[in-house]
Amino acid sequence: MSMTEYCNESTPKLSIAILAVGTRGDVQPFLAVARRLQEYGHRVRLATHSQFHGLVKSAAVDFYPLGGDPRVIVQGFMKTQNLLLTTRRDISTQLKQLKAVMESLLPACTQPDPITGEPFMAQAIIANPPTYGRVDVAEALGVPLHIFFTVPWTPTCAFPHPFIPYISHRAGYWLSYVVVDLVIWWGLRGYINKLRKNKLNLGPINGLFNTNHVSISHLPTTYMWSPCLLPKPNDWGPLVDVVGYCFLELGSTYEPPQEFVEWMQKGAAPIYIGFGSMPLEDPESTTNIVLEALKNTGQRGIIDPGWGGLASRKCMLLIIIFNFSFRRKKEKKRNDVCVAEDVFLISDYPHHWLFPQCYAVIHHGGAGTTAAGLKAGCPTTIVPFCGDQFLWGAIIHRRGVGPAPISISQLSVESLSEAIRFMLQPQVKSRAMELAACVDAEDGAGAAAASFHRHLRLELPPPEPSPVEGADHVQTFFGYVGRFCCLFCSSN
Repeated sequence: MSMTEYCNESTPKLSIAILAVGTRGDVQPFLAVARRLQEYGHRVRLATHSQFHGLVKSAAVDFYPLGGDPRVIVQGFMKTQNLLLTTRRDISTQLKQLKAVMESLLPACTQPDPITGEPFMAQAIIANPPTYGRVDVAEALGVPLHIFFTVPWTPTCAFPHPFIPYISHRAGYWLSYVVVDLVIWWGLRGYINKLRKNKLNLGPINGLFNTNHVSISHLPTTYMWSPCLLPKPNDWGPLVDVVGYCFLELGSTYEPPQEFVEWMQKGAAPIYIGFGSMPLEDPESTTNIVLEALKNTGQRGIIDPGWGGLASRKCMLLIIIFNFSFRRKKEKKRNDVCVAEDVFLISDYPHHWLFPQCYAVIHHGGAGTTAAGLKAGCPTTIVPFCGDQFLWGAIIHRRGVGPAPISISQLSVESLSEAIRFMLQPQVKSRAMELAACVDAEDGAGAAAASFHRHLRLELPPPEPSPVEGADHVQTFFGYVGRFCCLFCSSN
């Protein structure tokens, strides 16, 4: 879809603040959208963690630092996902990170460029769900707010909330989104009210069930994944769009190390293994599992250490031993043998450049990495750690382009070897290539920009009056129960 189908000269040129919390895979799609919005004539500032300053500037998009450390946030999220095993210290650490994010949102929307000093005042806000405080900042500034995300966050009866992936009944799917909103609201309510009072000059939000300041179900929402993989559920109304993957291709000028080019030429297309930003409890053990699975299946592998330290310096001895003991004879010369090592370590590379050179990929199932692998036509094995990774793993298996996901806690030489053998089947590769053609035909970034324009409103509706503390409990609770019962009945 072209931009002109959705925009005309009457669409105003705005200063837009994009607020993105998360890892590189969470941030990168927003850069693709930012560039499209800039092409239309908007001024766009991407506010995210300082670790991604170089990434943002390399895409020629204005940068502003948000609080919070994405590594600590990811580690805290993994620890707090299982509430039964969560300690008060884990919760405290995560809340401090989210507080740091919240306190940086207003400056990100109003402060001058930290380097050039050029003034900036947001006239519209695009944010992902982890930027809690977004509704309150938009209310204080009186500007429209639009949610963009790579993970399902709108209540539906099609699948459960990614934080609660083990619900089996369709009616319980919708309720899982309400439960997550409630838990988040109860945890952040005090911080949000302090933000409103101390930074935004707004009144407090009362009521234990008044989740509108953490929920997104009442906001225009654009999901950045391919409908070829996961179509828009029937119970998401016109407020929600699924536009396709938003790829930022910065690797066109990427020049790989010469030794990598030579290594690629010496053997068959390899299998990529990397777990991105996920922390590993035992990198050495995980590295050994990967190496033994490659050996069992006779495959070459590219390993990305990631944040977890897979095949890090401590693991290098394993790599050396593996490459020494597991070599292939390529051609004989006089009294010598020309051999190719079977494992190569690589980091700091563009996924969209590397993955098309691989036969298959094994990774944690982050939305960005999943998108890159599918676009490259790679059969995919997902080793989920937390959150939406389980959902993408299940969907990929259901589409027949990869084996059932293997939880990191269940990863073994046997399970990974079996997964590789599944991916090596010709019919799996064929299905992966068909899905890749569908994904490649989409213009996700263009459709995302068009979605923003379609939902654009120049003024927020008047905020709902805050109920008196305690007065909303019974009415709101039975409102939830009533809607849940309607969904339950309609699902039978």
